[in-house]
Amino acid sequence: MIKKILLVAFIALGSLAMVGQTTVTGTVKDAKTGDLLPGANIKISRKAVGTSTDFDGNFVLSVTEKPPFTIEVSMIGFQTKSAEITKNNQKVEINLTENETSLDEIVVSASRTPERIMESPVTVERMDARAIKNTSSPTFYDGLENLKGVDVNTNSLTFKSVNTRGFATFSNTRFMQLVDGMDNSSPALNFAIGNLLGMSELDVKTVELLPGASSALYGANAFNGIMFMTSRSPFEDQGISFSYKQGVTSQEAAGNNDVHDLNIRMAYAFSNKLAAKVSLAYLKGTEWYATDYRNTADGAYAPGTRSEIPQNSDDPNYDGVNIYGDVASAFLAPAIGTVSRTGYKEVDLIDYSAKSVKFSGAVHYRPFGDDRLEVIVNSKFGTGNTIYQGGQRYSIKNFYLAQHKLEFKGKNFFVRGYTTNENAGDSYNTLFAALNINRAWKSDAQWFQQYAGAYLGSVPGVEASSHAAARTFADTGRFMPGTPEFEEAYQSVIANPDLKTGAKFRDETKLYHGDVNYNFQDVTDWAEVQVGGSYRRYELNSFGNIFTDSDGPIIYDEFGVYTQAQKKFLEDDRLKLTASVRYDKAQNFDGNFSPRVSMAYAGGENKNQNFRASFQTGFRNPTTQDQYIGLDVGSAILVGSAADNLDRFSDEYQDANGNTFTLTGRDAYQESYTIASVLSGAPEKANVSLVAPEKVTAYEVGYRGLQKIGESRFTIDLSVYYNVYQDFISAKDVRVVLDKSLTGNDLATALNTRGNYREFTTYTNSKADINSYGASIGVNTKVFGGFDFGVNYTYAKFDFDQASDPDFEAGFNTPENKVKLEFGKTDLFKNFGFNVNARWQDDFFWESTFVDGLIEARTVIDAQVNYTVPAWKSIFKVGGANLTGQEFRSAPGVGAVGSQYYVSWTINN
Repeated sequence: MIKKILLVAFIALGSLAMVGQTTVTGTVKDAKTGDLLPGANIKISRKAVGTSTDFDGNFVLSVTEKPPFTIEVSMIGFQTKSAEITKNNQKVEINLTENETSLDEIVVSASRTPERIMESPVTVERMDARAIKNTSSPTFYDGLENLKGVDVNTNSLTFKSVNTRGFATFSNTRFMQLVDGMDNSSPALNFAIGNLLGMSELDVKTVELLPGASSALYGANAFNGIMFMTSRSPFEDQGISFSYKQGVTSQEAAGNNDVHDLNIRMAYAFSNKLAAKVSLAYLKGTEWYATDYRNTADGAYAPGTRSEIPQNSDDPNYDGVNIYGDVASAFLAPAIGTVSRTGYKEVDLIDYSAKSVKFSGAVHYRPFGDDRLEVIVNSKFGTGNTIYQGGQRYSIKNFYLAQHKLEFKGKNFFVRGYTTNENAGDSYNTLFAALNINRAWKSDAQWFQQYAGAYLGSVPGVEASSHAAARTFADTGRFMPGTPEFEEAYQSVIANPDLKTGAKFRDETKLYHGDVNYNFQDVTDWAEVQVGGSYRRYELNSFGNIFTDSDGPIIYDEFGVYTQAQKKFLEDDRLKLTASVRYDKAQNFDGNFSPRVSMAYAGGENKNQNFRASFQTGFRNPTTQDQYIGLDVGSAILVGSAADNLDRFSDEYQDANGNTFTLTGRDAYQESYTIASVLSGAPEKANVSLVAPEKVTAYEVGYRGLQKIGESRFTIDLSVYYNVYQDFISAKDVRVVLDKSLTGNDLATALNTRGNYREFTTYTNSKADINSYGASIGVNTKVFGGFDFGVNYTYAKFDFDQASDPDFEAGFNTPENKVKLEFGKTDLFKNFGFNVNARWQDDFFWESTFVDGLIEARTVIDAQVNYTVPAWKSIFKVGGANLTGQEFRSAPGVGAVGSQYYVSWTINN
């Protein structure tokens, strides 16, 4: 009913708004082929009034403007053209010239000002509406993986992490993602949750991605790269659009499961001053099952080990990758050794139903009827289910994120402020779910006591010296998955936020952010000068569940200011120099300057040979968790290292003899011992320094250009970079003895005896020398009489002296070599097109706090065919991802990605 009311309202208001004094009709064609162009935008110059061509390339523009005036006709992939309107009922024919290459496309992100990709001083990757239409991937977000130098790691069906230039994690805090200028990161988790709560595909105008450091303009966390997703304006892109995608995922462990993906967008300009839009996206499917049961306790995933050891069920200390609860272990006696409790499989602990619901609404107001000033009120709401892998695996269930923005912008400025509110919903930690379900039917102490008694022959009727028999006896009373007893305990545990007895992830953290930018290009003629700044406030509120905020929210803030000057030199402005610098200050850290200097030279007769070089810096503030986490995850206690957090964490623990001791966060940083020294038998104090911002200095040279060989034309994009890291933020595990009065041999023994020490994960900076370097090259051309062909190659490598910091894992987590191919044609014959993408990468070693392991080399092939039905204003697409069916994992512990097939129908987009 609500949808019907909205539709009627849009039609009624639209009918009133279309009564005008001047009517212009016309046709838009491709200047080269003569083909009619549907979807071209027509608007009055510097005004908000406009329309677009229908599927036959025709348009009708009715306006209150009196002649003479100028209309502008534009379309992605073509050069904008103007036409003078001198009378009412004038009919025009516009012939658009296709951009000579993709390097003629306009980008904004590189310098915060419009410029051709060809002239950008830094590397830019771009995806627009035309590329989204042609992508063979199931969604535009998946299609980002086909871009040069871009890695997309699949955590689950609805959670994918984008990264560039190494040091990838699923909690990718080194890569920033902005949606219409708003940081799309969870304020508590500090990383973007993929496109789970992002943008509807129908509302995407462009995606621009800057690999590498960008802090000089965009501040903290624009460290490895930054991605900008910009939505379509209701002034320029009007009408009702609809798409429905029906698909199936296929995985050996999960079988075949349906995927439904629905998108609706409605936009209308009621006048040259007022426009509005709403969009809704709904996706439902089944997650990739995680069924890796290899034993982490026998070396299968030990750092530096690349063996693939199968599950060893005879190991009494078995700890399976996707089995949880078996991390609870104890050394029972010399004759027995260390034994772990029987765990539960992930498939028994997680509902693999994937869901994403995204709603966005915006009102745009132009008080002067043109682009001198536009006021935008925008709200985005998202909720969904997914799976996240960090230190443990989390079932993100009914997670909710809302963002509200007020923005004032014009040709040369913007001022925006927004809030981000999140609610963890019914999310929970699978490790604690398993641990506390186990403890619901039998305590750890009782279970280990029964195991030891049975093994040592103290239980009549139970075979002595048999681990299998002892485990069977200790497991008496175990809640079996599928039984009412298990289900009751499971529901009770995942609803309980006390991690000593429950598993619920509770959080209602908020973020407040403001940005301002002004470009003096109309004021200064000696150079284009910009100034700007930002302010951000965090309000951490996990109720003591994640952070040390049980006594109330933790509030802290940070701000930054920047300036940039851009000057063109030489004849025809062939040389462009850009210099920028930014100063940032966070409440808990010293201020930081981030400079950038770049040069771009446009050679060649048509300025189509661009050479560039840049020096830039990036920095990353420690995350909210790096600073204020206070969480006992069983295997370790995570304690953030903000100075005021060391005493905020305090808890009591019992040693093996039942004595009670109090440990604080200060003990972790000042009274702890390195694990390497403990294992060597000679404990040494760790003396962990408090975490500080990390920095990167990046050097890059590149070339973009158009080359001709005979009748063939090639666009080439090449870049080479070298990064130097300083104070790389790292998590360091240390041990703290419970009885701090122990010394000498007693201390060494206690630190090696489970139950007499606690392990802490601290957050600090590595002093090791870490460098990374790499290169990428992309070549695009047309072959066989008009088929699009593209190939790109990326090389990535890092240097790290492990001996300088033995307890540090760098976590580069990036393949050294990647090759990507694209082949297709948008008009193979009338109304029919196709596209094929292939990706290959070599093997690499993944390091994380969850588990380390080898990621095998893989080849993935995606393909699609599409057919346009102009009479229905529709495009039909049939496609598939990972068509070879060779399943792969992006990281150890995640579900293996199988194949996905889909059929889609898009109307009026």
